[in-house]
Amino acid sequence: MENNLDVLALLADLVAIPSVNLAYDGGVPETAVAQYVERFFAHHHIETFRQEVEPGRYNVIARLPGHNPNRRVILEAHMDTVSVNGMTIPPFEPKIEDGRLYGRGSCDTKAGLAAMMHAMASIKAAGKVPPCEIWLAAVVDEEYSFTGVLRLCEGLEAAAAIVAEPTEMRLVSASKGVLRWRMRTRGKAAHSAKPHLGVNAISHMATVIQALDQQAKTLAKSTHPLLGPATLNIGLIRGGEQVNFVPDLCEITLDRRLIPGEDPMQIWHGYAALAAQLGAEIEAPFIADSPLETATTADVVHTAQRVLVDLGRPVAPVGVPFGSDASKLGRIGIPSIIFGPGSIDRAHAAIEYVETDQVLEAATFFRQFILEFK
Repeated sequence: MENNLDVLALLADLVAIPSVNLAYDGGVPETAVAQYVERFFAHHHIETFRQEVEPGRYNVIARLPGHNPNRRVILEAHMDTVSVNGMTIPPFEPKIEDGRLYGRGSCDTKAGLAAMMHAMASIKAAGKVPPCEIWLAAVVDEEYSFTGVLRLCEGLEAAAAIVAEPTEMRLVSASKGVLRWRMRTRGKAAHSAKPHLGVNAISHMATVIQALDQQAKTLAKSTHPLLGPATLNIGLIRGGEQVNFVPDLCEITLDRRLIPGEDPMQIWHGYAALAAQLGAEIEAPFIADSPLETATTADVVHTAQRVLVDLGRPVAPVGVPFGSDASKLGRIGIPSIIFGPGSIDRAHAAIEYVETDQVLEAATFFRQFILEFK
């Protein structure tokens, strides 16, 4: 087995490669990271193949054969990061200090990717054959529209999946879904000196927002044991041209977090009915992601728990409010969990870092999981 410190060098290499999602300022295709992943596995004599997602962007799949070729485990991590705007440290100059590795993507989620890569390589180097076939999927575009994991899911069959995200080494079996859409109110423009000649779209929107706030209060009546209640947030509002105009248009953008049992489109249709009642316009959602809930009796949960016992870590499954690629894998019937080093509080932060001891331990976790899952 390779020295565990190699995983930190691997992580530093990944962080040093800019892979800001194309949707954000400074965005570039994930190609340089993908090529690094391919070279790494070629060096360790592990087969890889590509899945084209769109021109110039592709997932990389590394395959480790198992004793049972009909039973597959997916290890999945995304290669892209959010923008570096607002960062107060050099984003692509990884530095280890005080037990932390700093840089954009170090926590979200190149640490998990590095730990997964190292685990597979160490198993191959030791000449071990896992019980099941292992796929490591390094995917594109998690930070914006999930096109990478959606491409991965096409025709995919597997007995289990682990998606790398910063969970502070806790086993996550449930996560909230997210629904995002826009609503508009229209009025009639006029000079502000004669407002009676116009119709104020902002005033109309204020009535809509009051109704939405009242509806949001009812969400607390139903809670999930790991996730708590569903939530609604109005995150953006735009309206008016200048102060001496009666505004003829106002628009809001909403974020609704879903709990298991809620279907994104059914929820949206409820808001569409409310919009019609209030005389507002509503757009189709631009994000509609289902919640994740994996049964605590699933093999993926039981195996993860056995490994966590060996590591002296908590074994009780927990829930998280953020979304990930795991919900897409769960939606096609693959029992999935979320797991990885680092805290979500450090993801997307001005100072992003991951604890190095957790990265080392995560590599051990993934290695042991691969060897134990049957």
